[in-house]
This record gives sequence, structure tokens and C-alpha cells, in this order.
Amino acid sequence: MENPTLLIICIIFWLVAWFINTRLAKMSPKSTTLATLINLTIPVLFGAALLALWEGITRGFGVPTVLLPPPSMIWERITNSGSILWADFRQTYLKAVIAGYAMGCGLGFLVAILVDRSPFWKAGIMPVGNLVSALPIIGIAPIMVMWFGFDWQSKAAVVVVMTFFPMLVNTVAGLNVAGHMERDLMHTYASSKWQMLFKLRLPAAMPFIFNALKINSTLALIGAIVAEFFGTPVVGMGFRISAEIGRLNVDMVWATIFVAALAGSISYGLIALLERSITFWHPSNRGR
Repeated sequence: MENPTLLIICIIFWLVAWFINTRLAKMSPKSTTLATLINLTIPVLFGAALLALWEGITRGFGVPTVLLPPPSMIWERITNSGSILWADFRQTYLKAVIAGYAMGCGLGFLVAILVDRSPFWKAGIMPVGNLVSALPIIGIAPIMVMWFGFDWQSKAAVVVVMTFFPMLVNTVAGLNVAGHMERDLMHTYASSKWQMLFKLRLPAAMPFIFNALKINSTLALIGAIVAEFFGTPVVGMGFRISAEIGRLNVDMVWATIFVAALAGSISYGLIALLERSITFWHPSNRGR
């Protein structure tokens, strides 16, 4: 054991944080502000405890950095490689992920609206959608690179394929949620099919649509990163991971993973906040 003192300190911090979190989780404050503060403190403190335990184990037991670098080493790499990480983030996320996510989700939503109008298309395209959703990304990515080139366009194409069918399947399922009683009521008001769509069926489908948006926010990032393994300019998160792991620069690999995880978490959180503001009427959002 190389640094037992640091290990003991980190274990004590982890135990104290665990004790505080258990106490906070049992609290039921009446103040909304205090409840929000507690809900934010618990995950932050839990994450800090995990990082402290990680730091203590890797440094205390002298774990080789090529196997698992300590968080302090990863953070030092992040601070010293800001320009490289930003260029990779811009190439992968700001170009490929956002473009592919918008096109895939948008097309999936529009096709779902059209498919819903035709029982023939609904019965035919849904099994195809489930089949394509099960295709491995490592099989799609090389084909897209051959079709669209080595730049971000091919990665955006992979993201389109990965996000299109989850949005299609969820939207079609959501459009069928409205019950017969609500539909009969709309018919008694002589509502047209488009009025029924926009005033009844689409609002009822919103939880399903947002579920697809949240799922696709992580699928899009994963798809773009994996697609970069099969051909890309000398920039991008996937390129950085594959290149640096070959040089045994594991701290740089973890730094890239941290940036990707942070981007994915922020995207998911923003969509979840938007969902709560739009579907506030849904039972899952009551009492929050």
C-alpha cells in the first residue's frame, strides 16, 4: 500500500457523505426551495463521495494509471487539454450529434403522423422499424462512412438511423393513447381529423414523444462516437478515444469520456425540464 493515509481519509469522507445523504433522503421539508436544494445536494454529495473513494483506492493501493487513473489526474488532463477537448466536442457533438438528432427525430415524428393515417403503412412499417432498431451500430457505421465520407456528415447519418425509429415507434404508440370516450366527445363537437390530432391525440402522445427524445439524446451521442471509430478526420471524441488508447494515454481517454458524459447528461436534463413544463398535467409530473 503506497498511501494508506489518503485511503483512510477518503474512506472516512465516503462514510460521512453516506451518513449525511441517508439523513437528507429521509427529510420531508414543506418548503419547495428546501426540497429542491436537498434533491440537488444528495446526488452532488454522492458523486463527490464516489470520486473520493476512487481517488483513495487508486492512490492508496498504487493502481497503475494505465489501468485506472485517479480523478485528480483526469482533471489535470482536462484542464491542460481544453483546446483539444473543445475541438473534439465541436466536431462530434455540435456538428454530427445535433444535426443527426434534429433530422432523425424530426423525420421520425413526421413519418409517424403520416403512418398513423394509414393502417396499411402502420402494419407494414412498424415491424421494419423494430428490425432496424435492432441493427448493430458497428454494422451501420462503416456503410455510412462509405456513402457520406469521413467527415461529420457520415456520423450524422448514423445518428439519423439510430434516432429515427425510436421516435417513430414511440410517436405512433402515443397517438393511440387517447381513449374512445375522448374521441367520441371530439366527434360530438364535429371536430375534423386534424383538430382531433392537434387538440387531443398529440397532447396525449407528448409523454411518449419526450420519452423518445430522452432516449435519442443518449443514442445520438453514442452513435456518433462509435461511428468515428470507422473513419474520421484527426478530430472528434471517437477518434480521440481510439487514438489515445493506442498510445496508453488513459487519462486522456477518461477526459474525453467525461466530456461526453457531461454533454449527454446536460442534454437529457434540458429535455426533461422541457417535458415537465409541457406535460405538467401528466400524473408522472404531479407533486414534483
